[in-house]
Amino acid sequence: MTPLHYIGDFLRAALGAVPLTLVRALFVGTLIALLVWVLRLPAEATSPPGGAKRWDENLKVGAAVALVLQILIYLWW
Repeated sequence: MTPLHYIGDFLRAALGAVPLTLVRALFVGTLIALLVWVLRLPAEATSPPGGAKRWDENLKVGAAVALVLQILIYLWW
C-alpha cells in the first residue's frame, strides 16, 4: 500500500468515529447562524435601490423562509 492509503484509512477511521448526532447539530447550528445573519442584514443591502417598494423586493423574506424550511427538514429527517 502507498502512503496515501494509510492517510486515507486514518482519515476514514477518524471521521467515522464522529457521532452523526453531533454532525447534525453542527449542520443545523450553521443554518441557524446563517438565518440570524440574514435577518440582521440591513434592508438597504437586501432590496434594490429606488423604485416602487413592494413586500417581495426585500430578499430577506425569501432567504429566511428557505433557511427555516431547511432547518425543519434537517431536524425532522
